[in-house]
Amino acid sequence: MTDLALNAAPSPSTTLDEPRRSLIGDLRVIAVNEIWRYRELLYQLTLRDVRIRYKQAVMGFAWAVLMPGLIVAAGTLVRFAMAYMSGGNVAIAEIAGMAVKALPWAFFVGAIGFATNSLTGNLPLVSKIYFPREVLPLSATLAQSFDSTIGALTVAIALPVIGIHYTLAALWVIPLAALIFLFTAGAALFLGCANLFFRDVKYIVQVLLTFGIFFTPVFFEVRMFGPLGARLMMLNPLAPLLEGLRLSVVQGHNLLHPLLQPATHGGIVLAWSPWYLAYSAAWAVLGFLASALVFHRAEAVFAEYV
Repeated sequence: MTDLALNAAPSPSTTLDEPRRSLIGDLRVIAVNEIWRYRELLYQLTLRDVRIRYKQAVMGFAWAVLMPGLIVAAGTLVRFAMAYMSGGNVAIAEIAGMAVKALPWAFFVGAIGFATNSLTGNLPLVSKIYFPREVLPLSATLAQSFDSTIGALTVAIALPVIGIHYTLAALWVIPLAALIFLFTAGAALFLGCANLFFRDVKYIVQVLLTFGIFFTPVFFEVRMFGPLGARLMMLNPLAPLLEGLRLSVVQGHNLLHPLLQPATHGGIVLAWSPWYLAYSAAWAVLGFLASALVFHRAEAVFAEYV
């Protein structure tokens, strides 16, 4: 891998000392020139991360469904406890909804956890060899995608078995998955860069990831928080993406149409609006571009903080 990076050394026009002429020029260098030129290095780093995870692993690919499975199990216990206290029942569709939302949440947590330490964990590469450092957090994100793909296939097979029937609305999975990946990749770039400058960032990230599930509708649906609580919950950029997956896959709802549902204690809740999706899409796209730009411009001083 070292030889690969050395052989792919950039031309003088793409060195770190090159002046940044414009925002568009910087983003073009990142997206078109450097990442594409080092695509083989990105592939090799991703493959390395995947091999490290599964090398001498007793459970093998079962690790890919363990985290989402634990999330669903914990959420089911919480929902059963709530149902018991209120005298209600937990429907199969509610458990299926948690399973669908547990996958992207586990992907986000796993990718951010590895990507935050991706630069500090590869200090010899960062300090001695030239390559676009963006490939390190991006490879961590891609490696987590491998696990999530296995988990997604498992859930896709299991849902019809428990009585969930797919409709054409399930095709919304494709753009929603792309937005979740883009949002996660942007967060990975920003946090990986921040952790290099401030080494306590990784501890802050661990705390946020631990308690973030309670501020993201994984265990619950937004209608359970009432009209005002639902709107506040949807301010979390991940919330509309996770709820969109549940509504499209489990309920067969077309996300181009708004959805009104009864609140738990009466009233009507706007459970879904196309504007929720637009809001999350803006966060994903603009957040990724901004993070890539910040990362690229800070790259020139990385060696000073190694």
